[in-house]
Amino acid sequence: MVTTIGTESSLTKLVENLIHLEYDAIAAYEAAVDRLDDTAIKESMRGFLSDHQNHVRALGEVSRELGETPPTGGDAKQMLTKGKVVLADMAGDKAILQAMKTNEDDTNTAYERAAGHDDATPAARTMFDGALADERRHKAWIEETIARL
Repeated sequence: MVTTIGTESSLTKLVENLIHLEYDAIAAYEAAVDRLDDTAIKESMRGFLSDHQNHVRALGEVSRELGETPPTGGDAKQMLTKGKVVLADMAGDKAILQAMKTNEDDTNTAYERAAGHDDATPAARTMFDGALADERRHKAWIEETIARL
């Protein structure tokens, strides 16, 4: 799935969509952790899940600073991000990680775009840059782990 998040003209809409994306990622990570067999991989994925939970909190702060009420859940795409992981479970850990990589591709793209948003406040830009660094680390680890399996 190719994301359009990060192309919004409004910073408030961008932050809202990033929060939805993060909730979708949380659901996918929870599904992956529940289905992975390898305990070391599962533990790393729990750490990444925690990063996404932290992103939701930080984005919520940015949303409130913009005078908005942050969303409290994902959107319709959550079924797709989580669904890929559930289906991949039939093929094992490598397939689950491949499904998670496609989800991380989207979060990387979204935060790359967000980090360059013209209207981003200093606090928002700092949050976007930090989240992008996390997302790049997640994606790199997943790619390296897939190559090893």
